[in-house]
Amino acid sequence: MPSIDLARLRKQALRLAEFFFVPEEFARNLNAVLDSYVNYTIRTRRRSRPGANLPTHRTPAVVLSQIQQELASLASDPQNASATLALADHLWDEGWLETRLLAAFLLGQISPDEGPLLARITAWTSQVRDVELRGRLLDLSLLRMRKETPDMFLQMLGEWLRPERTRYWSDAIRAAMAAITDPSFGNLPALMEALEPVVRSAPATIQLDLEDLLNALFAVSPTETTYFVRQVLTDADSPMTAVAFRRMSAALPPLLRDDIRELVRARPSSAE
Repeated sequence: MPSIDLARLRKQALRLAEFFFVPEEFARNLNAVLDSYVNYTIRTRRRSRPGANLPTHRTPAVVLSQIQQELASLASDPQNASATLALADHLWDEGWLETRLLAAFLLGQISPDEGPLLARITAWTSQVRDVELRGRLLDLSLLRMRKETPDMFLQMLGEWLRPERTRYWSDAIRAAMAAITDPSFGNLPALMEALEPVVRSAPATIQLDLEDLLNALFAVSPTETTYFVRQVLTDADSPMTAVAFRRMSAALPPLLRDDIRELVRARPSSAE
C-alpha cells in the first residue's frame, strides 16, 4: 500500500479523540479510519488472524499507535475514568483484533486503584484463546499497574498463581513476561519469588509458557535466571521437576540449557 501520510493520520486520530465520550460514534469513525489504511491489493475480504478467532482490519501498526498516542492524555485523566471504561467496554464488544487491542490500551491508562480494572482484565483474557494475543492484552492493560503500583501487580500475580487457580497460571506467566521486558518494572527478584512455586511444579499444560518465560528472563538477566533455575531444581521435591526441565531445556539458550542438563544429571534419580 502507499506510504502513510503521518500528518493526515494525526488529524484523523485527533478527530477520533473528539468522540471519546460517545463510544458508538467513536467506534463507527474508528472502523472507517482503520479500513482506510487496508492494503486491498493483498486482501479481498476480512480474515481472522490465525489462532485468534477474531476478524481484523489488517491495519498497519503505526495507525493504531498514533490513535493510542492521541487518546493517552484523555484516558489517563482521573476525571475521565468512567468514560474510559465505557469506551473500552464498547471497543471490546466490537470484537475486532484492533478494537480489542485499543480497549486493552485504554485499560492500561486507567489508575490501578480503579475497582473494575482487574475484573475486566480477568474476564477479557479468558475470552481470548490465542496465547500471543493474550500476552499483548495483558501487557497493554497492566501498563500503569506495573509502573505505578508494582506491589499490587505482584499481589495480582500471587492470586492468579494460587494452587487452586491453575486456569489462571498461563495468564500470570504472560503478565510476568510483560513485566520482565518493561524497563519501568524494576523488581525482578520479587517477580521470580512469586513465580517460583509454579515454575517448580512445571505442569505439562504450561510448559510452552514456561519456556517463553525462562527465555524472557534469561534475555534480561542471565545470571539471576541461572541462579533462579538452580534454586528451583535444588529445592524441588518431585523428580518430575527435573524431567520437565530436561524436556524444556532444548528450547532454552545454550548456556542455560547446559546448566540445566548438568543439574539434572547431578540429581540422585529422575523418572521419565
